[in-house]
Amino acid sequence: MSHAGHCYCGALRYEFDGDALMKAQCHCRECQYITGGGVLNFMVVPSAGFRWTQGSPKTFTRSDLESPVTRGFCENCGTHITTEVPALDGAIVLKVGTLDDPSIYGGPDMAIFTCDKQDYHLVPDGIPTFDKGPA
Repeated sequence: MSHAGHCYCGALRYEFDGDALMKAQCHCRECQYITGGGVLNFMVVPSAGFRWTQGSPKTFTRSDLESPVTRGFCENCGTHITTEVPALDGAIVLKVGTLDDPSIYGGPDMAIFTCDKQDYHLVPDGIPTFDKGPA
């Protein structure tokens, strides 16, 4: 099944085929910057089935880290859409809020980087939590 999404202003559009490999929420400080303070809900999808159908994202990669991630966002409206993680070769992290139908997310299967969790971040009952990432 094919799914689609876009940035806030519509300059970037994407599609991907198949199901999520992982569904989670991230509490790390970096994601708090990106969301403006909240938890980040995301899906990991196979990069082979992911494609930009309109526009190309601006990217940002920190130069001060040994193994940095690359974040893809709209240069017009600033919407953060993707993250490429070196350890997830062959997969792309996709921000749930950019999906045309966010209900396909269905909720996280785990919460990661809870070492940075703020008191106002809510973790659903019954899901595994990880101080950092899952081992």
